[in-house]
Amino acid sequence: MDTTPRYSGLRIFREALRGHQGWERAWRDPAPKASYDVVIIGGGGHGLASAYYLARDHGIANVAVIEKSAIGLGNVGRNTTIVRSNYLYPENHHFYEKSLQLWEGLEQDLNFNVMMSQRGVLNLFHSDSQRDAAARRGNAMRLSGIDAELLDRHGVARYAPLVDMDNARFPVYGGLLQNRGGTARHDAVAWGFARGADRHGVDIIQHCEVTGIRREGGRVTGVETSRGFISARKIAIAVAGHSSHVAAMAGLRLPIESHKLQAFVSEGLKPMIDGVITFGAGHFYISQSDKGGLVFGGDIDRYNSYARRGSLPIVEDVMSEGIAMVPALSRVRVLRQWAGIMDMSMDGSPIIGKTPVGGLYLNGGWCYGGFKAIPGSGWCFAYTIAKDEPHPLNAALSLDRFRDGRMIDEKGAGPAPWAH
Repeated sequence: MDTTPRYSGLRIFREALRGHQGWERAWRDPAPKASYDVVIIGGGGHGLASAYYLARDHGIANVAVIEKSAIGLGNVGRNTTIVRSNYLYPENHHFYEKSLQLWEGLEQDLNFNVMMSQRGVLNLFHSDSQRDAAARRGNAMRLSGIDAELLDRHGVARYAPLVDMDNARFPVYGGLLQNRGGTARHDAVAWGFARGADRHGVDIIQHCEVTGIRREGGRVTGVETSRGFISARKIAIAVAGHSSHVAAMAGLRLPIESHKLQAFVSEGLKPMIDGVITFGAGHFYISQSDKGGLVFGGDIDRYNSYARRGSLPIVEDVMSEGIAMVPALSRVRVLRQWAGIMDMSMDGSPIIGKTPVGGLYLNGGWCYGGFKAIPGSGWCFAYTIAKDEPHPLNAALSLDRFRDGRMIDEKGAGPAPWAH
């Protein structure tokens, strides 16, 4: 039974009177055991969420989450924190809507403040054809019970007064709004799932690098690590941009390319952007954090890379698009920049499911959208690992769709990674 004290306002007040001496560690730092039922490679949001739901929903607590560095230092702490479910195709919007529903109850479920803020996500459009595409997507969402609202120019002006509605090159025709979308605190999501998984008995093993995957008779038997061999009945890969080379340890070649995606944070400002806004005439998205900093980003760097430093052409591209959308940004100072390693699938949709190797499961190919999917991804991946079959929500997101030609081409780009 979990005996960890719960966080509450009353407990914060009591600990303040005691000099904050009574707080326990959020999660343990155990040594790895010789054997586990499930080993999850990758201690990011998807790996931690999968471990949490495995233990909570399926009673499989003999689980190790293996992370080569420290929790929260990968992509889960290197993103623009956007949460939404405004997708066109049913294979995606049903999955992401499940994730958004889990987000809406996540703080109560984890007993941890992930700073979920449903201030809305607005996608601008700038032409008649883009309006038609937005209306089609909004109608598809509404037919599936997902909230969507098509705004005209006046509606956009009321929602986001600082947007340049009459830009000479990119006049705003309107926007598609999902009011239930918004943002969350990336670090808090990692910490909350780590604490929750630990409370259910999962071992979170940090500073432990996987160097190999053992196979015998067509099945995995365990992982070689920098801290010794760990045997496992099942192994799950959730390592984002490093999916290809970890899968290669088991003899798999994945339809994934790794690119870096940059993000930026400005100086702290008074409230100027309420929700999340995306630019339809280019690839730019922006929101404002609770501390006042503007958080924004754009396209991936177009060459393959495992670097976490950006390139100046993308900086120029992002800044120019931001100023075209909101001219007031030209006077804002950027404080910091970082990059995360994106695992770009060949159709722009993720992979959650079994692999041709027995006992080996894959969670990857998230392209730009991994953060918003964390709860739904973990929930579906845990089901798949526990049952050795996909849940209906991730059945179409299988690896073998690339072999069979069943693409989920959400962006209409085809199998062209440079177009993602």
